[in-house]
Order: sequence, then C-alpha cells, then structure tokens
Amino acid sequence: MDKNNLQSDLAQSKGRGSTNDGTLHFLQQRITALALIPLVFWLCLSLTFLPETDYFSLISWIQEPINSILLVVMLIAGFYHLQLGLQVIIEDYVSSDSIKLMSIIFIKLMCIFLTVAGLYSLMKISL
Repeated sequence: MDKNNLQSDLAQSKGRGSTNDGTLHFLQQRITALALIPLVFWLCLSLTFLPETDYFSLISWIQEPINSILLVVMLIAGFYHLQLGLQVIIEDYVSSDSIKLMSIIFIKLMCIFLTVAGLYSLMKISL
C-alpha cells in the first residue's frame, strides 16, 4: 500500500483488469473458421461444376434448398468471423479508447447490416 493512498493494491486495480471474455472470443473465432473451411470448399466446387456460368443457371442453383441453406450458414458464419477478427485488430492496434469503441460499434453494425442484406437477397432469389 502506498502511504499517500489509503486503498489497497487490489482496490486500486479493480476495474482495470481482464474482463475474462477473451477465451470465449477466441473459441468463437476458431469455431467460425472451422465452419467456414468446408463451406468455402463446397462453394468453390459447386460453382466450378455448374454446367453453364450464366445468370439463369446461377439463380436455379441458388434456388435448390441445400444450396440456399448452406449459403445462409456461410453468410452468417462469414460475417460473424469477419466481425470477430476486425474487433481483435482494433483492440490490438488502436490506442484511443473512444476511437476503439466507435470503430467496434461501426464494424458490428456494418456486419449486421451486410448479413441482413445478404439474407434478404438470398430469400428474394430462393422464393
């Protein structure tokens, strides 16, 4: 304890330590990465083996139920993985707390918006 300050070392450091959410963040990023590996391979192989590469064959490919379901899963996992990765980069390299907070909020909102826009587009094509 410092003679000028009557608080203990523990009381002084309260609120400045770990928030204990790093492990969950790490696991979520790894799980989404593992989910994206087979989804990206599936997407590449499926598009490679399309009989024709015109607009109408792509639309009919998207309208197949298994393809639209896998595209929905890929969209959600991809944008969530993107948001988690960009958040880590901002937390590591941006020093200003206000800029860090605003950047993380902006990235989360943009990922939500892009996910919803992608899901809406897929629903419009599929139905």
